[in-house]
Amino acid sequence: MQTHDFRLFLDRFDDLNPAQIEDARTKIRDVRRKSDALTEIESRTKREHKCPHCGDDRRQKWGRTRTNVQRYRCGGCQKTYCGRTASRTGRIHRPDLFLDVIRDMLGPRVPSSVRQLANRLGLDKRTIWRWRMIILAGMKGSSSDAFAGIIEADEAFQRESRKGSREWVKHLRDPANHPRPPRLRWYEYGKKGVPMLRGLSHWHVPILTVADRGGAKMVRRIPDRTNATICRELDAMVPADAVLCTDAHQAYQHFAKGKGLEHFVVGGKGKAQATASHHIQNINSLHSRYSDFILLFRGPASKYLAGYLDWFVARQIGLTPAAVFRAA
Repeated sequence: MQTHDFRLFLDRFDDLNPAQIEDARTKIRDVRRKSDALTEIESRTKREHKCPHCGDDRRQKWGRTRTNVQRYRCGGCQKTYCGRTASRTGRIHRPDLFLDVIRDMLGPRVPSSVRQLANRLGLDKRTIWRWRMIILAGMKGSSSDAFAGIIEADEAFQRESRKGSREWVKHLRDPANHPRPPRLRWYEYGKKGVPMLRGLSHWHVPILTVADRGGAKMVRRIPDRTNATICRELDAMVPADAVLCTDAHQAYQHFAKGKGLEHFVVGGKGKAQATASHHIQNINSLHSRYSDFILLFRGPASKYLAGYLDWFVARQIGLTPAAVFRAA
């Protein structure tokens, strides 16, 4: 639009009625949303000059795609590509709505449910779920792997969930080939009078959490709480000159002794009390925030738990939607 025409367009705004103003606001919001998505896609192309097909850095502009993304033609293999080629978002036709889903997941407000987000964006709930899985894959590795100074470590626990599993359906249809699952269905505990297990059991998934005073955080699912597992997880991220603050779990004592770390044990019989500098309050606060976060999803399936842990850490460290969009 020419500058003169744009000025005339703005001057006509005074003649709009409230309904027209609302329509104009909606249209401007949609255009802005598409513009932001295109900006992120173009920024990826400007950073990565090489062709995703052959790796040649010679290229020329070659029109635009149906979603108005700049297309390039490789000077080597003669194939065309854009900023979304060979990425997880390459076949998503509405990158603007995809970016809105990322903003909802990482925004300051509580994330919306899949159904709420689908209704707001006018999409199918299965589409939102599929996009969330793509986004969670892009968040992988958001946890810090390098820690320094005073480091706190502890474990949290998440009840195992087989949500969506067909194991009972398969067993009832074909008991000969599908053995009886080891766990009852959740509603059978009340109907059949089976007491619900209290406290920790082998149906709880252990989660190792590590944090230092500089803001670095790591939340990772581990197979068990044995000495070998915890030592293996901590060895790569805890430097030899760090101070380790933990509870009285013997795995941490075994790790600190083997690596020669200064180890401050908080709580437990005959152990030191927390001080202003040596405590595990940060890790306990992290556990509390994780409990509030995971409660929103009513027990996600354990096979997706790693993605939800990355999502939680991304919210804690302030990962931006633009960074996740580029990674996806």
